[in-house]
Amino acid sequence: MKPISPTVNHPILHLLETSRTLNTIKQVHAQMITTALILHTYPISRILLSSARFAPLPYTLTIFNQVRNPSIFLYNTLISSVTQKDQPKVAVSVYCKILTTQRPMLKPNNYTYPSLFKAFGSHQWFEHGQALHAHVLKFLDTPYDGFVQASLLNFYSRCGRVDTARYFFDQISRPDLATWNSILSAYARDSSLGFVSDSGLEVLNLFGRMQKSLVEPNEVTIVALITACAELGALSQGTWAHVYVIRNGLSLNRFIGTALITLYANSGCLGFARQVFDKMPQRDTFCFNAMIRGLAVHGNGNEALDLFEIMKEEGFIPDDVTILAVMCACSHVGLVDEGRKYFDSMKGIYGIEPKLEHYCCLVDLLGRAGLVKEAEERVLTMPVKPNAILWRSLLGAARVYGNLEIGEFVLNKLLELETETSGNYVLLSNIYACMNKWEDVKRVRELMKEKGVDKTPGSSLVEVDGSMHEFLIGDKSHPRVGEIYLKLEEMNIKLREFGYRARTREVLFDIEEEEKEDALLYHSERLAIAFALVASDSRAPIRVIKNLRVCVDCHSITKILSAMYGREIIVRDGTRFHHFSNGSCSCLDYW
Repeated sequence: MKPISPTVNHPILHLLETSRTLNTIKQVHAQMITTALILHTYPISRILLSSARFAPLPYTLTIFNQVRNPSIFLYNTLISSVTQKDQPKVAVSVYCKILTTQRPMLKPNNYTYPSLFKAFGSHQWFEHGQALHAHVLKFLDTPYDGFVQASLLNFYSRCGRVDTARYFFDQISRPDLATWNSILSAYARDSSLGFVSDSGLEVLNLFGRMQKSLVEPNEVTIVALITACAELGALSQGTWAHVYVIRNGLSLNRFIGTALITLYANSGCLGFARQVFDKMPQRDTFCFNAMIRGLAVHGNGNEALDLFEIMKEEGFIPDDVTILAVMCACSHVGLVDEGRKYFDSMKGIYGIEPKLEHYCCLVDLLGRAGLVKEAEERVLTMPVKPNAILWRSLLGAARVYGNLEIGEFVLNKLLELETETSGNYVLLSNIYACMNKWEDVKRVRELMKEKGVDKTPGSSLVEVDGSMHEFLIGDKSHPRVGEIYLKLEEMNIKLREFGYRARTREVLFDIEEEEKEDALLYHSERLAIAFALVASDSRAPIRVIKNLRVCVDCHSITKILSAMYGREIIVRDGTRFHHFSNGSCSCLDYW
């Protein structure tokens, strides 16, 4: 029988396109064999793609293995097909077959690598992806095809190698939407790993460039933008993104909704976060986790626990992040018994193995409540090796409750793990300072100097009219420094008239009381508040982001300032949120 000419409009190929079950694919396959259509490259490529979607993988491989001397086009089609089934090992084996086939004309081309890099787009496959990158250098001529460059960018971005991803992004002269989304998402993920990182700022910069390039953003773009704004505390830019979603008719899907909840929670707008949560047409575990966490860090522990019960009633299964958020809620409001109960329920009820983060939260819960000895026992008897974060949480509890014995023991453990983290030394110094053991404070400071450790400086960000302003302790670099320090002096006069006395016990130097008060006077959050009082609308809330835990003295004076100036002051420190209003704080002085 003479083979039928394989045109795109062939009726058998049309039938193949409409096939959605294994049985119909088998029937079409049989017709392709009887009509000799299967002898042509293009029809084979179509049935490989269709069978990959609706048939078991062995069936697809059987079709391919019956082809004599398959072209690189068919190899590429098969690699793309198995990648759709999330089978990276099979994709690698097919690629190795290309390399080992004794056919001089058969070698990888520009269309071979994008699918392979897609298959390797996770951390566990990173080394394989690097080896594949070496093959790109070996087999392909420069300049690389745009799809190859984009696949390299996407691979490195998904594996967390942002600098390498940026290199490939900069090689692309006219990035399309997918390329923009890839680099924006890479920076957004990176920003969520640390405190107000440069990565978050780079998302805003890149998004500005994207707008100038006239590429229209989609939902993926907006999620990356809002995520960066959430980590930066950039409420104005994040609100703009929310308005963009509404005006352009983008879907308030679970991804955008979860990002918006996190944005508003991180910016101190808990009411807006709850409004977004309540209006979402569809919710999942991630949405609940974001809202429960937001309530927890703002000190609304009981409301967070109520929402957790609603989550279970609606049939959503808690995961390890849910339990962590719930335990955090218990910790911030001192619900010790409830926190223990949720920790113990992880394995018994939900079958979740506690991670280091859960043990850290449990230690924090016990430590905040003054149960420092029980917290220490939990650390010493836990089945996994404690990390520095967990030891530091216990050291913080020892500092708050003046337990010198545990504090010294924990510091030695910390020095075994990390000798260059200043916070460890500072916490122990705080314990000594509170007990007026100035010789011991001096000894710790000398130890820091000997090991070349510098104290992490306190810094605070405040947003005014959509711009972020950063202040360090004693900062005089701001263009409006004169007005700021005049306002600071006014604040201190009013505080003295109010009868306030500085709480100087945490100042780490053996100096006169008046000098200690001066040391507290220029803390970064006070400078940020002074600037906001000078530069912002008198009716607007003041929002401050601090990189360290707010000290006792600054916490006390901020309560008074909120009443004196009639301003709501929202401080996000390294531990939680504090809502200061009318002379009180949402944390009820428990932080």
